[in-house]
Amino acid sequence: MTTGKTLYDKHIDSHTVCQLDDDGHVLLYIDRQVLNEYTSPQAFSGLREKQRKVWRPSTSLAVVDHVNPTAPNRIALINDPGGARQVSYFGENCHDFGIELFDVLDKRQGIEHVVAPEQGFILPGMVIAAGDSHTTTYGALGAFGFGIGTSEIEHLLATQTLVYKRLNTMRVTVEGTLARGMSSKDIIMALIRRIGASGATGYAIEFAGPGIGALSVEARMTICNMAVEAGARGAFMAPDDKVYDYLKGRERAPSGELREQALARWQDLKSDEDAVFDMDLVLDSSDLAPMVTWGTSPDQAASISDTVPGPESYDTPSQRRDVERALYYMGLTPGTPLTDIRISHAFIGSCTNARIEDLRAAADMVGDRKVAEHVRAIIVPGSTAVRDQAEAEGLADIFIRAGFEWRQSGCSMCLAMNDDVLEPGDRCASSTNRNFEGRQGAGARTHLMSPVMVAAAAIKGHLTDIREMTEEA
Repeated sequence: MTTGKTLYDKHIDSHTVCQLDDDGHVLLYIDRQVLNEYTSPQAFSGLREKQRKVWRPSTSLAVVDHVNPTAPNRIALINDPGGARQVSYFGENCHDFGIELFDVLDKRQGIEHVVAPEQGFILPGMVIAAGDSHTTTYGALGAFGFGIGTSEIEHLLATQTLVYKRLNTMRVTVEGTLARGMSSKDIIMALIRRIGASGATGYAIEFAGPGIGALSVEARMTICNMAVEAGARGAFMAPDDKVYDYLKGRERAPSGELREQALARWQDLKSDEDAVFDMDLVLDSSDLAPMVTWGTSPDQAASISDTVPGPESYDTPSQRRDVERALYYMGLTPGTPLTDIRISHAFIGSCTNARIEDLRAAADMVGDRKVAEHVRAIIVPGSTAVRDQAEAEGLADIFIRAGFEWRQSGCSMCLAMNDDVLEPGDRCASSTNRNFEGRQGAGARTHLMSPVMVAAAAIKGHLTDIREMTEEA
């Protein structure tokens, strides 16, 4: 007796060119790829050395986002010689291989995982691979995205295929409705804390349930984006009317008769009712509190109303050692209320939380308040289009009056590959996806949270419960 297929199986089966062995390896056709200046140079150099062409240039979109400056007034000049060479070589490669490039001064420039969806480049049912682990973001549109290495980028550009090993499947059913002030960032951070930073290793996660259906498409992107921090190699949701409405009218999305044909196909993109998953989890979003990280891994997180845990709270010797190291690096003492942790910086940005909805929510919380005098607060929109829209809606004025720096788009302080770098000992409330040691600068300390929580911390000068700020308003 056969069972139905999961959405993951449908994606992989529909894109399998041939089976390579009995261990789950297949030759997988890739619909589209997004390139950046940081992870692509060696791939293009490999093509040049072997005198190979890009097989289907039209399936690639190239974006400068990792090393470019985000100063308020954008110029093409990059002071760092290494970064400047990466961007110039990227331009040469895109020109020589016929790939469309959104360079630093292009009005469509931005972080790749923000730009590709807003352009309509990512569509339900597609399989996308890119040289960035957060390619999982595209699962919010009913696509299947995953990150690849440089050698795989070269193979993909040359053949439009990859050798791929099937994953196990995990379904996370999100029940309930988020309380006021809560966000999808709290959902995914709660899941990562629950299953651990390797809890989804070897799995593709399908998020389902009424809690997902209630979220906007941009909120869903945050969840799929950070699923990789639990070890998942893929994350996605079945597309619905919200996805179809999101794509309508976008530059590269189908329109007219083609859209009607696409809609008929997209509506079949869901797991069969009798599909069996390798793992099933349920998460109730209605009883979540705002989440923040206290350590140096995304799973070292707690509710804002909690205190910093100690090693004795953990079961195994290896966990206790990890906690001891994290507490030492973060300069924290067990038992300290998280709301007592003073910050020096606040950063709203990254492919996780720098879309227009994130900025609207943060601006709504800020209102007429001011950034604490000792805090340097920075906002880096996810794309130039997001920046322009935020300015048109008056959001930028709110931030600037409050004391935030309003900057150009790019990856920025998420990974500190440009001029936006923290100093040793700096402590940052951040809307990004990773809080590893040195992620935002050598010796810098990062606390992950939602954009509204970052804005609240910037105002108060310390980690703050957004629910209390809401009551004050």
